[in-house]
Amino acid sequence: MFGRGHFPVAVEPSAMPAQASLDELDGTPHARPFEAGEPMVIQLALDAGERVDPHTHPDRQILFTVRSGAIELDFDDDTYDLSAGDIIRFDGRREVSPYAVEDSEALIVLAERAD
Repeated sequence: MFGRGHFPVAVEPSAMPAQASLDELDGTPHARPFEAGEPMVIQLALDAGERVDPHTHPDRQILFTVRSGAIELDFDDDTYDLSAGDIIRFDGRREVSPYAVEDSEALIVLAERAD
């Protein structure tokens, strides 16, 4: 039952937790575990030697986590060498281009900019 002062609260369906298995995603190179809602979540899968062309996400803050493999993440004139377990956060207004040094997977969270 409910304790004193606690009442059941109706929860909107969109407020309910959403769950997905990253291991079951099969879209390459991009797969979205959640089709809608914020923040946007993408799994990136690249074969060794594969690159994503330089691009920006101007309305986003990005959190990029390497799940497996090794990725060179090029920003403008800078390169960051990332391996499994590494995580990097950056402003989506910077031009970015991931390059897979070996077969790699990354989980990318694109959050709306606050400013």
